[in-house]
Parts: sequence; structure tokens; C-alpha cells
Amino acid sequence: MYTAVNPQYQNPFGSALNRRLQSWNVNVGPLPGAERQRRWLDAMQRLCLPIGQLDEPEQFNGRLSCLTSPGGVEFALVEADALEISGDYPAQQPAIWLTLLLEGRAQIIDRERQVEVLPGDLLFGPTGVDATLRFNTAFRQLFIKAPRCALSPRLIPGFRSHVGHIDGQRGIARVFSGMLGALAGAMDDVRPEELVAVELALTEFLVACIAAGEHPDAGFGVGSGVREACLQRVCQSIEARLGDPELNLATIAKEHGVSPRYLQKLFALAGKTFSSYVRTRRLERCRTDLVNPLYARLSISEICFRWGFNCSSHFSRAFREQYQNSPREYRRGAGMVATESAIP
Repeated sequence: MYTAVNPQYQNPFGSALNRRLQSWNVNVGPLPGAERQRRWLDAMQRLCLPIGQLDEPEQFNGRLSCLTSPGGVEFALVEADALEISGDYPAQQPAIWLTLLLEGRAQIIDRERQVEVLPGDLLFGPTGVDATLRFNTAFRQLFIKAPRCALSPRLIPGFRSHVGHIDGQRGIARVFSGMLGALAGAMDDVRPEELVAVELALTEFLVACIAAGEHPDAGFGVGSGVREACLQRVCQSIEARLGDPELNLATIAKEHGVSPRYLQKLFALAGKTFSSYVRTRRLERCRTDLVNPLYARLSISEICFRWGFNCSSHFSRAFREQYQNSPREYRRGAGMVATESAIP
């Protein structure tokens, strides 16, 4: 379905970051009828949204606006006549997609079921899912696609190969839906660097919706509801303390009234260890700050200390191991101006 990161963006470093920081727009309405289908198919291919032939190509109307955050999360507002998005892209970078239906009516169909999608509802899933999203009317939709490295590892364990549906009219899902709807309304005024806050909130909102049980078939989980809820609380505590270099397993276990052994078991069920989870989250926070214009004047060492690393050389090695580039190379590839003193 809406699967891969655009093939031209396969390399998440270097000059590709400069392209990611750009926005782009397409409006086929003013085009001659014969050109509309070709231009729309090109735009959908750029978003990796596979569609077939349009029913009435010469009368088709569609427009979209796309922004990409410094962390590589793609936000695309699509308004178009009825169409069908179906199939997948076989060669693709692992990513997670999320959609919010703003106007119109749709159906999501995969090999397991067919679900009606109403305005305010959210859909999500991993890349590579062969599913069909059928818009039965003219529609307005926000598509979000995030490389897995841009989201918390909490979203990765147990992710099944089908689409999750969230009723956007209830509980925390209604708040999440409202936030994304407000973003869609402000797409023309939002700069890519301002999307960082939204990017950071995506994981927390999506995990909260899952933990709240807003839908029965989320496709995530680490076991029983009790263990999942405990791990969710633990991860929230860790997130709030990432900048503390003294953060450790014993402290978090004591805070939540469990033994360190039990806490390690929770992470093992999710395919992680406590230490690897903390390190990954710290690296991700650093990676986001490195390409955030708000922190362009901070040195790389200042950024790594800000997120709990106590040795700049250790951070640099860990960053290169995780992202196959040094922090300096990554930042320069994004076109950022940084303080060069104290940069490892």
C-alpha cells in the first residue's frame, strides 16, 4: 500500500537530506485534460502511493501539498476525486505509515477484512502491506510516512502485517485526530523545521491510542495487557529522563515497583534490552536535534551531553554504528551551520 520512502530518498544522509527539507505541491486542475492523469500518476509515484487508471482522467481533479520534517517524516495533504490506492512497492526502506481521513468516505481492504473509514478515522501499518484503500467519493486525506528510525522502538515489536484502524471519535484518538487535522489545515504555513514537534508527538500519540485499546486489531503488543501497560509506563518514564546520564535499570524498576529482572523480561518480550532501548532513544533525540535549525548553534558535543551521553567520542562511535555516518557528516549533509569548537 502507501509503502516505501521515495526511492530517490533511500540514502538517509548526505545530499539527500537537502531534498528532504524541501516542500512540493501539485495541482492538476488547471492542466489540459489529457495531462491530468499523467501528472497525477507521477505525483502519486513520488509519494509511493500506487494507483491504477482513473475512471474519467480528463475530468479528474486533484492537488497535494507535501512537507518533509528534518527527521525524514513525510506529511502529504491530498485532495482528489474518487480513486483507489492499491498494491505495494517491492523494494523499499522500512517505514510506518499513518493516514487521517478529513473528508469523504473510504474503505480499507486487506486479506483479512474490510473496514469502513469515516472522517476523523486513522489507519496505520508497516510498509510492504498489500492492501487497498478505496475512496468512494471525493476526499481530503493526510498521509504521513515515517522511516522506522524516526519513531520509537516501542512501535516495532509485534508489528503485524496488516492495517490497523482507529476510531477517531473516541478518547485519546479523538485528540490525536484533532491534532493532525489542525496540522492539515496549516500545511501551507508550516515550515519543515516546525514539524519536529509533530514528529516527536507521533509515537506518543499512536502508542497511547494502542495502550488505551481504542481499536481491537492494532497489530502491536508484547504479550498480556498488563505487561504492555507496564512497558508503556516504563517507556514514558525513560523518555522523560533521557537527558539524565544517571538513568539506569534499577532506578526505573524501583519507580514502577517491579524487580530489575522483571523489567528486563518486559524489554526482552519486545525484542530489546533496557540499555539498547535507552541508547537508541538518545541517539534518535540527538539525530533530530542535529538537523533542527533551532539547535544549529549548539555543538555536537553539547547536543550529545544534552541527551544523557557523558562522552563525546563514545557518542560519535555509537552514532556511526547506528546510522553509518558520523554526527558531523550527518549534520553537514542537512546543510546545517554548527559551532565547530568542541565537535568530535
